[in-house]
Amino acid sequence: MRQQVIVIGGGVIGLSTAWWLLEAGYRVTLLEREAKVAGAASFSNGGQLSYRYVAPLADAGVPLKALLWLTQRDGPLRFRPEADLRQWRWLAQFLRNCNAGSNRRTTATLLRLGELSRQAMAQLAPTVPPSAFAWRDAGKLVVYRSPKVFATAVARADQERAAQADQATPPGQPARAAQHWPQVLTPAEAVAREPALATLQAELAGGIFTAGEAVADCHAFCLALERRLHAHPGFLGVLQAEAYGFHREHGKISALSTSAGWLAADQFVLAAGVQSRDLAATAELYLPLYPLKGYSLSAPIRSRDRAPEVSVTDFERKVLYARIGGQLRVAAMVDLVGEDHRVDPGRIAGLTRLAREAMPTAADYAAATPWSGLRPATPNSAPIVGATRYDNLWLNVGHGPLGFTFACGTASLLAGLMRGKNPPFALDGLTLRR
Repeated sequence: MRQQVIVIGGGVIGLSTAWWLLEAGYRVTLLEREAKVAGAASFSNGGQLSYRYVAPLADAGVPLKALLWLTQRDGPLRFRPEADLRQWRWLAQFLRNCNAGSNRRTTATLLRLGELSRQAMAQLAPTVPPSAFAWRDAGKLVVYRSPKVFATAVARADQERAAQADQATPPGQPARAAQHWPQVLTPAEAVAREPALATLQAELAGGIFTAGEAVADCHAFCLALERRLHAHPGFLGVLQAEAYGFHREHGKISALSTSAGWLAADQFVLAAGVQSRDLAATAELYLPLYPLKGYSLSAPIRSRDRAPEVSVTDFERKVLYARIGGQLRVAAMVDLVGEDHRVDPGRIAGLTRLAREAMPTAADYAAATPWSGLRPATPNSAPIVGATRYDNLWLNVGHGPLGFTFACGTASLLAGLMRGKNPPFALDGLTLRR
């Protein structure tokens, strides 16, 4: 008889994990505490599928920049100290990763994961058509205001192009197209690539464009994938219940305590976002997760509006712009304020100001729908995928702001690990031990 798996968490990570486990031959139950799937961090995120733009938050110079951001009216960072050891422990680990060496190693790992995720999303296309979730191969344009910051970005882009050019092409596979390499643009070329940036041209030092990056509606993707789950013969359904903790016997997880009673299974997968750290603690496992609270606006695009076609990141402002269907998604900000789910009106007002200044005619900001979500992040920005010390408890957590980008990749990776397959690349920096 096929093994039964309980996947805890009904966001984009849990749903993707459930699908890949079904395809690997498991019977799967999905446990979600909310009435509907994908109602938290997967609901209205930035919508960018940035497989090649995976820069970790921790880097040399970030602590000093953070002090400046805290003084800015609409700065990208807010910090509220908590009487919670987990906040300070996470911050200490984050600071230890704020160096060029750690950033370089993590970036290399995330680029490999990004390529795996891109391939996995493409493999899913016959099952979940891209049209079902407003997927567009828009390309990604990162614009810079500071000449010094832009010069650093150009140097990194040159290094990436050189590294890609030197990569040996595996037998039987086409060489990576040169048009997918980062392209350095002058301010005028950036505006020519994306006319919606015309208002900003005088303030820009330049831009870097990468083809092959996409945008899509994460919530719509989740709903489409849920429909496919219900049609799969191995799917046992979505159980709406709150998970409380694990019961351990003889070095294994024997059951999961929930609001629907005790649940038993052969295998358990923890993919419950920020909640995962509390559930893991019931099994005496420490997960280095902290919620990075982010905000977004979804503004309708009218016929007269000049919305961007390309996915745009305003690097210094840390604001993302993506056309998703008939709406402009504007996403930004990192608030270190604990598990605070409230939409802060001041932060939404600030995000609206930034959007109006950068792209004043891109959408109807007066009719925008605000949102905030808690993105579960690790100190080095790499998700945690794989085994624990319990041979039937597995992890797929800690994706931070790149949950949608990495969801299919980590799901396929985890399904292979659970079946005993060798991973496609070394998992240094992705396991619980890091």
